[in-house]
Amino acid sequence: MKKFFAVSSATVAICIMIAGGSIAADKKHTKMSGEVEFKNHCSECHPDGGNIINPAKTLHAKDLKANGVNKASDIVAKMRNPGPGMTKFDRKTMPDAEAKAIADYVMKTFK
Repeated sequence: MKKFFAVSSATVAICIMIAGGSIAADKKHTKMSGEVEFKNHCSECHPDGGNIINPAKTLHAKDLKANGVNKASDIVAKMRNPGPGMTKFDRKTMPDAEAKAIADYVMKTFK
């Protein structure tokens, strides 16, 4: 009985390690959530798509368009080279995939 228990414990431990690796691999391949990234990086200054620094430059479609922002790539460009009062998000700080996920979220959410 003791040998069976030892083998079973080792088998369980190996299964747990494999499952843990699978979970990590799944997280790595999961599509980035623009909503989560927006909440992490942008919502403090842009609550509900607003703008606490410059109320004329909200993330709502009407204001984006009035400020020459018509597509997601325009939002990424603003993130990379913002105007006064906005934090600059360079590629080292925010990789392209993360910036694009946020921009897509903004374009879909704040109509």
